[in-house]
Amino acid sequence: MQSLRNAHLAGKRVVIRVDYNVPLNESLQITDDSRIRASLATISYVLENGASVVLLSHLGRPQGTPDLKYSLRPVALHLSRLLQRPIRFIENCVSYEAQEICRNLQPGEVVLCENIRFYKEETAGDLKFAEQLSKLGDIFVNDAFSVSHRAHASTTTIAQFFEEKFAGFLLEAEIQNANRILKNYQLPFVALIGGAKVSDKIKVVENLLERVTHLFIGGAMAYTFLKAQGYHIGKSRVEEASLSIAQAILEKASQQNVQLILPQDSVIALSLEPAAHTQVVASTVIPEEWIGVDIGPAAISQIQNVLEGAKTILWNGPMGVFEIPEFAKGTLALANLIAAQTQKGAFSLVGGGDSVAALTQSGLTDKISYVSMGGGALLEYLEGTILPGIASLET
Repeated sequence: MQSLRNAHLAGKRVVIRVDYNVPLNESLQITDDSRIRASLATISYVLENGASVVLLSHLGRPQGTPDLKYSLRPVALHLSRLLQRPIRFIENCVSYEAQEICRNLQPGEVVLCENIRFYKEETAGDLKFAEQLSKLGDIFVNDAFSVSHRAHASTTTIAQFFEEKFAGFLLEAEIQNANRILKNYQLPFVALIGGAKVSDKIKVVENLLERVTHLFIGGAMAYTFLKAQGYHIGKSRVEEASLSIAQAILEKASQQNVQLILPQDSVIALSLEPAAHTQVVASTVIPEEWIGVDIGPAAISQIQNVLEGAKTILWNGPMGVFEIPEFAKGTLALANLIAAQTQKGAFSLVGGGDSVAALTQSGLTDKISYVSMGGGALLEYLEGTILPGIASLET
């Protein structure tokens, strides 16, 4: 896989697959432009080296048909302000008109095509559709790591129609930093995994057990592990189908000499409502009718102790029902603890929507070694899976 730094760009038209799947409010205004800003380094480099740019992206899940609420027009306006240059918007990216516009692009010009998922052929990875897209430029750059686990037309199939294809700077950074977790880690290595479902992260956990010294499991996942050991967890969320998997992970951790740590205590509530009555109890004796909604103060101390001296830290997934502020304290505390250990010299990688949101909310993003925007792609990469969008760039 070649870096964009190796490309001869002058006078070329460069098709860049970006990820502009940004949140919009009811007025179709962008509420978080992080993903747009993350693409600027690649776009600016291409423009500064004498090329023109054709941008392809998706937004939401419009089910293969045009839908105004998923239009990329607001993104075009915002990107124009960020780049301080006009952005031409193309409504039909596989039309003759689109090909003519792109064929006549001058160095320094930028076009953004309408939502690529307005076409059902995109998610099908359709060969003819990908070939049509390839006619928009001379060089292909994938800078959308976050969708590189999808074998879609604009992420994977398109690459076969280009002799010159490169990794953008964001995709390159995502891979390099994920490899510091998978290949170039230093011990002690602490992984903190949260979220709702064991089944979503079973392969990641299994792969990490070959590498980590400590594995802390929080969030709703923890209650499946606790129940697998016979403890009382009240009405806390449990994946009954994953109880045997949890037991197998506990056994494997023991065999690998990995310290698998579950929260010593939990904040519990009678309902998942912001105003619900709460109390703190040992995670092993949650009363009937009560639900575990967050890690407790003793669990936060557990994390603090295990992070002391850590050289490598991975965090993916919240420690509680993070979307309800009253149940987000454990997740926010974890963000602060990881930031503090990073400042002491540890390498930290944080990925996952709620984890990144907690960092942003805490103002700690710049205190972490690397914050991944990879989402599902990061999880699959950490499983050891070969991502099709990356494999398609290999020469």
